[in-house]
Amino acid sequence: MIARLKWLGIALAIIGVGFVGVGIFAYTQVAAGANSLAKFSEAQNVTLTYNDEGQLIDRGEVAGAEGIIDLVENDWGYNLKSWELDPNDPLVNTGSEYMYQMGLVAYHTLHGTTTVVLDEDVEYNGETFEAGTYEVATDGKYWADFDRMHPLEGPARAEAWTATAHALIGELGVGSVTANVLTMGLGVAAIAGGLGFTLILAGAGIIWATAGDRKVLKEAPAIESIDEDETVKA
Repeated sequence: MIARLKWLGIALAIIGVGFVGVGIFAYTQVAAGANSLAKFSEAQNVTLTYNDEGQLIDRGEVAGAEGIIDLVENDWGYNLKSWELDPNDPLVNTGSEYMYQMGLVAYHTLHGTTTVVLDEDVEYNGETFEAGTYEVATDGKYWADFDRMHPLEGPARAEAWTATAHALIGELGVGSVTANVLTMGLGVAAIAGGLGFTLILAGAGIIWATAGDRKVLKEAPAIESIDEDETVKA
């Protein structure tokens, strides 16, 4: 029985070493991915702006940043994590920073205005739009919210939601997903490493315990000598 427990302890320790190796490998991959993500943002010089008090600002105003945060958290349902928004490290390379930057692009698109010029009068659904220049507010409309047949909304949609705006949001969305996946990868690495060390400790404990039992058995008197002692006493 003791020999079997010893081999069980050895097996657990070996498996634990394997899990530690998996954890180390996973961590190196996560670190490489995080470094690549940071380098990509650094090459594009994508950073957030903070004031002297460490508050996020947009175009010099805290209120502008608060509007972006409200869009991201309340309209999109993404909880920005304060520890990922570090004024000492404004480089956009965390999930919250990517989502905030995406919100910045969308916020200014949703609250902007575009100029539409009609060369001639246009009638649409019983309403006549005279030739001239119009300032059309986006008014919180996303691409699909515009009436593309409308003489003003149709041209305004393409002017507001440009290919650049779509591309930036798409790119930042990929960055946010990548950053969150890397965070999950770090958790997996930690779980694998923790499980590995636990198995190693359990295996070492079983080996240590069986070694102690073997020593006790060696020091114990033989059954024959116990019987002889009992006979003498009788």
